[in-house]
Amino acid sequence: MTKRKKNKADSGLPPEDLMLHPGHLLRRALQAMNLLWDEEVSHTVTSPQFATLNALLREPDGLDQRTLGSRVSLDRSTMAEVVSRLGAKGLISTERDARDGRRKTITLTTKGVGVMQHLIPRTHVMTRRLVRALDQRERAELLRVLKVIVSTNERA
Repeated sequence: MTKRKKNKADSGLPPEDLMLHPGHLLRRALQAMNLLWDEEVSHTVTSPQFATLNALLREPDGLDQRTLGSRVSLDRSTMAEVVSRLGAKGLISTERDARDGRRKTITLTTKGVGVMQHLIPRTHVMTRRLVRALDQRERAELLRVLKVIVSTNERA
């Protein structure tokens, strides 16, 4: 019988099967989605940027930065960076609110609307590739389960 050599990292516990860990699988699914995003949707507009543009597409009168961040689940500093980058690309415009000078109203530019018209169909292609191994019932179940996970764990 051979004696196993102990090292500093040896805890005596067997390694985990990460294929049984939802967090690991979600991280890997996100990696797959990010690769597909880059291949099918855009090299220049990121998924959080797309979510921001999409929220603005729903609100043609514009949103303030705080509300926009809340709608797309981005913290204040990330939202500020997204707004800065989208503004630099000419996809959004910001304007001080006449009633409240601290508040900025953000709206899509004509160029931003055009980009969304181009990207939205591409997101459908990406999504089909992402879930292509699932039948219609499984796709619906995946969405249901992901919504439960997000709503249960999302911080207000």
